[in-house]
Amino acid sequence: SCLQLGLKRFHGVCILGFNSAEWFIADIGAILAGGLAVGIYTTNSPEACHYVADNCSANILVVENHKQLQKILEIQHKLPHLKAIVQYGEELKEKRPNLYSWSEFMDLGKDVPDTQLREIIKSQKPNQCCTLIYTSGTTGQPKGVMLSHDNLTWTALAAGRFIMLQDAKEKQELVVSYLPLSHIAAQMTDIWSAITFGVQVFFAQPDALKGTLVDTLREVRPTAFLGVPRVWEKIEEKMKSIGAKSSTLRRKVASWAKGVGLQTNLKRMNGYSEVPVNFRVARHLVYKKVRKAIGLDRCTKCYTGAAPITRETLEFFLSLNIPVLELYGMSESSGPHTISLPHAFRLTSCGKEITGCRTLIHKPDGNGNGEICFSGRHIFMGYLNMEEKTKEAIDEDGWLHSGDLGKHDKDGFLYITGRIKELIITAGGENIPPVPIEDAVKEAVPIISNAMLVGDKAKFLAMLLTLKCNVDAETGEPGDDLTPEAVEYCQRLGSKATKISEIISSKDKAVYAAIQKGISAVNEGAVSNAQKVQKWVLLEKDFSLFGGELGPTMKLKRPVVAQKYKDQIAQFYADADTPT
Repeated sequence: SCLQLGLKRFHGVCILGFNSAEWFIADIGAILAGGLAVGIYTTNSPEACHYVADNCSANILVVENHKQLQKILEIQHKLPHLKAIVQYGEELKEKRPNLYSWSEFMDLGKDVPDTQLREIIKSQKPNQCCTLIYTSGTTGQPKGVMLSHDNLTWTALAAGRFIMLQDAKEKQELVVSYLPLSHIAAQMTDIWSAITFGVQVFFAQPDALKGTLVDTLREVRPTAFLGVPRVWEKIEEKMKSIGAKSSTLRRKVASWAKGVGLQTNLKRMNGYSEVPVNFRVARHLVYKKVRKAIGLDRCTKCYTGAAPITRETLEFFLSLNIPVLELYGMSESSGPHTISLPHAFRLTSCGKEITGCRTLIHKPDGNGNGEICFSGRHIFMGYLNMEEKTKEAIDEDGWLHSGDLGKHDKDGFLYITGRIKELIITAGGENIPPVPIEDAVKEAVPIISNAMLVGDKAKFLAMLLTLKCNVDAETGEPGDDLTPEAVEYCQRLGSKATKISEIISSKDKAVYAAIQKGISAVNEGAVSNAQKVQKWVLLEKDFSLFGGELGPTMKLKRPVVAQKYKDQIAQFYADADTPT
């Protein structure tokens, strides 16, 4: 059907919609027809859609529904290469030239002889580009990461073997497809590894990340599951709120079981294999029930990646005998580079290199910290039409520079310690990685949802804080009402607040004192005075995808936040004196 519509070699087929069978079919069809498969985030504005479609000279656009179609119709006149639009998720509301329903699109291919398609497939080479992944650059326009047939097929096999995915002939693996397919993580797990190992794929509801994901997990009971940190945090918050409502006895049993779970699993991590009796009892009383409740009772591979996860969340799941294993990589490495395994992991490490992949720590400092560089068959071809940017990413020796800082421990486990670009360099010249300090504050003050450290080129560090609030299920917009757990926390402090605005307008004494107490405790443990948080402010709205502060995988977009709240940040430094 793509050929019938006149898809030219190496021109894009852009897909704009939530995960579905049609998404997979359009993607693979585009590749076999000699085009480039290109996913577009469903949250993109019309302008952002135009940038991608124009950049890859798209001949065909595949959209899910009327809402996504509207974005394309708005920009259609600025896409000279566009030949057709296909809508798959719902019936067409209006007839337009070159606009097809999914069934009409499928019928188009009937007149194209198989020989024509076979010729095109035969002419393709493993080192040619077949997929573009647009990196949601936190700075500047997104870059089209060119991935070859070999990048995808080699990585899918190497990573799948490394985590011991079983071939369907031996054992049927099951996964739930819900993370955006325009992102490399979902594409690798849901499409390429699934094809390689015959994995059965189930599609979640489009509102999965707004709360229906657990229902889908309970129905499917997957054997492998990849969640971005925000997904694991949401499950943790939900479980804690249910826990808080249960009887005293149940709470005591759960608390005992979590202690046993954490101790046993930490010992296991360090190589002890015996299973104590109390652990078996706890497994029977608590762990099995918890896993069943969240649909992970068959899941032997629980993974997290795409953004940093806190130690607190990892320990929470470990204490319930659910080891959440970290993996690490980037679009430019076809997804994964290092992966943790059930029998080989360390808390807060991203694991070890996949067989066939190599890591170089570039210019390490005294502690062995340097820029993490990759090499292997998973390294991308380059950025589409951006030769300069490609040269910045891949050096003369073929090493891909990740922009991440990290180190290996004595056993070869890789730890990410920060990003070069997000390092805060104070006026005094101290290099400060923000994430550990932000995580410590969130752990010390459980009512805090997001924390962002600022202080680049400034005399001292300050912090923007947001509170945990209810989110509009339709739009994803954060509201003013505190979450039930947050309200409960306020009550324990002796505050009657139920809204963020109440806390801020009255400068709620109890809440402000609790936040200050938490930050002072974090400052006690600071490496140096330069690493202490001297000032902070509460913002009226939590960060969200809706507000633009978070990216599609819930990664904090620091430059966006800094721009959006520049007045509050300027206020920190308005009076020249450094606070004591």
